[in-house]
Amino acid sequence: MSASPLKRPVPAALAGLLAASVPVLLAAVLAASVLSCRTYNIERKLQPVHADFLSKVSYIMTRDERKIFLDLPDTDKNDFIEEFWKRRDPDPDTEANEYRAEYERRVERAGALFHGEGRPGWQTDRGRIYVLFGPPSERLTYPMDPAGDCREVWYYGSFPVIFIDDICSGTFVMRAINLEHLQELNIAQGHFQKTFDREKRTFDYTISMEKLRSEPGVFEGAVHVDIPYNAIWFAFEEGRLETSFNVRIDLSDESGTTLWEAHDSFPLSLEESELTKNRKGRFRMAFPVLITENLDRLRSQRLRMEVAVKSTTEGQELKKIVEFRLKT
Repeated sequence: MSASPLKRPVPAALAGLLAASVPVLLAAVLAASVLSCRTYNIERKLQPVHADFLSKVSYIMTRDERKIFLDLPDTDKNDFIEEFWKRRDPDPDTEANEYRAEYERRVERAGALFHGEGRPGWQTDRGRIYVLFGPPSERLTYPMDPAGDCREVWYYGSFPVIFIDDICSGTFVMRAINLEHLQELNIAQGHFQKTFDREKRTFDYTISMEKLRSEPGVFEGAVHVDIPYNAIWFAFEEGRLETSFNVRIDLSDESGTTLWEAHDSFPLSLEESELTKNRKGRFRMAFPVLITENLDRLRSQRLRMEVAVKSTTEGQELKKIVEFRLKT
């Protein structure tokens, strides 16, 4: 987004407080993370093309990006994928996206090289290292050593990465030498990930429904849309930090019938000192909800709420869908 010198967007938090471009620690290479039941259920319902994308970019996708992608309706996931790669394009002025091409080439090559472990080659330990760091400068293989196991040693410069197959079955597991080497490898990983443009990140928000009153024939509540202050980009105008959010909400039942909808704008204007004070807080946008028809039927259903929030400073619109039941 272009801006005049006097209205250039400024970040809400200091650069040192921003999330790392791709915070994939080496622990993520050594062990798979445990997913919540909700996340697992969402992933099971993904269309094959979306599940394939999510799986293959797991090494470079940030936690926030993953959450946003899973919350998006299917109709918006393809746009997210295009934007995901644009964010990492080292030279947006050219048609080619060298980052995407190199990453996808490594995934394909890892799949061909390490396919014999009962899973896609790029999901194996050797495949992960290959995708993140590329081919080693030297690769040594030992069919069986005196201890009775098979091993491979990959060198990236003078740094070795060791893979062990305890029973020579074809399944290799990466072994750390010591914590110092783990740190060196983690630092080296940033070389491939550094092309991510931090200034092109996607803002995020959370949605919640608060029950205020629930009795026969009446449900009264409030929908809250919360955005962390340190994720908001502002325009600097006349000594103040300015922005605004346009919010649209549509609540429907299982048949798709709209039960309630709302649209509003929420301007936000702060002194710099106010932003510093609220940096760890959230900007809340609230919508009152009143439902008085067919409550008995609706309380037995999973209702669907689609929310769209557009930042006027960044020009971005982010859609999410949440499902919930009316609390009695």
